[in-house]
Amino acid sequence: MSGRVVIAIDGPAASGKSSTAQWVAERLGFRHVDSGALYRAATAVALKSGKDPSQWTEEMVVDGARREVTLAPTDRGFAPCIRGEEADAEIRGSDVTRNVSLVARMPKVRAWVNERVRDASRKHSVVVDGRDIGTAVFPDAEVKIFLVADPWERARRRLIQRFQRAPTDEEIAEETDQLVHRDARDAQQSGQAPDAILLDTTYLTQEEQVDRIVALAKAVTQRGDDTSND
Repeated sequence: MSGRVVIAIDGPAASGKSSTAQWVAERLGFRHVDSGALYRAATAVALKSGKDPSQWTEEMVVDGARREVTLAPTDRGFAPCIRGEEADAEIRGSDVTRNVSLVARMPKVRAWVNERVRDASRKHSVVVDGRDIGTAVFPDAEVKIFLVADPWERARRRLIQRFQRAPTDEEIAEETDQLVHRDARDAQQSGQAPDAILLDTTYLTQEEQVDRIVALAKAVTQRGDDTSND
């Protein structure tokens, strides 16, 4: 593959975007950019203010994010940092998870996240996952994927990752209910780009979905190389 390439992976919560994007980037030798980590980092900073989330304003959240959140380059991508310290464990906490949807709906925060993601991609071929990557952030991305899966299956996968064991049906049902409600809250940001390829992963292993995206990326970029050589 020649030149800088952007692969955009969108989809609802717990559709496997981030882990799939990370694996695709590794297979292709690209860098992975997790836009959701920036929303989570902004949420973690807002929580440090001590204010109740119901009192958070766009200005407060985005000002805190601008001051304290950065993306540090790593061998395979970019790590979210708060006050210069790597913060991946902190931003995956339950308090952040409960409030990140509120922050992600704020237009000024979304604009800040989108610009940070574009900055990270200026010099590298990247695989970027999030909610509006193929529509708002990279509308001209060479490859656009929209991942979906049945809510029950998404909940089951998320709980296996969280508990490191097989969840009970009751646990899956409770998590499914939360995911469905989050889907409704996030619907405005979760639209599929008209030219994105829909990939239903309900009955696919992660390796199978990665194989499909990698094959698609290679086909699209090879076609671009052939056209440029004509």
